[in-house]
This record gives sequence, C-alpha cells and structure tokens, in this order.
Amino acid sequence: MLFRKDIEKTCACCVRSGQSGGENLICPKKGFVSPEGHCWRFRYDPLKRTPKRSLAKDFSQFTEEDFSL
Repeated sequence: MLFRKDIEKTCACCVRSGQSGGENLICPKKGFVSPEGHCWRFRYDPLKRTPKRSLAKDFSQFTEEDFSL
C-alpha cells in the first residue's frame, strides 16, 4: 500500500532528504545521513518510495489448450 500508516521510517523516503554525490543523503536538519537512518522530523514522501518487485507468475499448471480460442 502506498499510503499505509505503518510505513518504515527511512531517510530515503523522507521529504527533507536529497541526493548527495555519494551513497549518503543530505538532510537540511542533520547534514549527511545514511539512507537507512531516520530522525523525529521524518515526513513520508510517497514519490521517493521504490516498491518491492512482485514475484513472477507460475504458469506451469496451464497447457497450450488453455490459451487457445
């Protein structure tokens, strides 16, 4: 869910965080922070979230006849 209440608080999904040159993020309140960290000023930004990949579908139970008209 995109707007669920139990969002994992990480700096990578915070409104205030921004990209720095390296693997760390830059925060106007804390300075350079790791993407996994968080602070009490965390505000969720749904556009920064990267969704988890869904599992590949298993079509092995079907035959060619199931897909023909």
